Amino acid sequence: MNRSKWRNVANELYSNKLGMIAAVLLTVFILGAIFAFMAPNDPNQLNVQQRLQSPSGEHWFGTDDHGRDYFARALYGGRVSLTVGFVSMLVATAIGVAVGIVSGYYGGRIDNLLMRIVEIIMSIPSFLILLLLSVYLKPSVGNIIIIIGLLMWMSIARVVRAETMSVKEREYVLYAKASGQSSLGIILRHIVPNIIPTIIVGATNTIASAILMESSLSFLGFGVQAPQATWGSMLNNAQGYIASAPYLAIFPGLLIFLTVLCFNILGDILRVGFEPKLVKR
Repeated sequence: MNRSKWRNVANELYSNKLGMIAAVLLTVFILGAIFAFMAPNDPNQLNVQQRLQSPSGEHWFGTDDHGRDYFARALYGGRVSLTVGFVSMLVATAIGVAVGIVSGYYGGRIDNLLMRIVEIIMSIPSFLILLLLSVYLKPSVGNIIIIIGLLMWMSIARVVRAETMSVKEREYVLYAKASGQSSLGIILRHIVPNIIPTIIVGATNTIASAILMESSLSFLGFGVQAPQATWGSMLNNAQGYIASAPYLAIFPGLLIFLTVLCFNILGDILRVGFEPKLVKR
């Protein structure tokens, strides 16, 4: 991919204070999830005598209804939520890119068949399918990742298809066809490198959507099961203590909000950086 596009992204990021804040916050959240094992307290250690303690120097986020350190649970919960977001994005992006490229490059009946399948799947409420599958499948991080990934590839496929149809009509692709290069070689050498910016922007938005979907699922009690924590399950457990211990809902809710917002902000910056024709108003 053209290095000038990455320079455009870097310049756009450095000139955007909100984007810099988003990048820093995401870095902090990711490092916190990676190094969660360094938390001073065990996230699953019960201590009924210290239940529902307000935030303090000993317990930065307070304690929950079982006396567990809420800061440690937030770190480990972030590890699960971010892992689900990233890996689901990889699954959805891989499927979406493959379907979109095949559909856009070959066209004809293959394109019609694949796009009709995409439209049928998109017409069904994805969250309803997610709930039904989660009820019948054993709740686990792996199953949630697979389910979310399989339900989020359609939008990427449509965008990649459109970009592929545009790129395949360019002169260097037509020359490659005329020179006898195979379809696979043309796709790998010419199509994919030129749609990477589109793939990256789509993947960024998919991460945010996957985190929201996992959090919603955990909030409804169909996600990762106790004692393992996620931000969504922490919100679910906080429902009965909104009045007496509002921090139980504030901290995980704020983490979800900030994470999704940061990914959306960075996605917009990537979109503008990769598309020089887009001029900020």
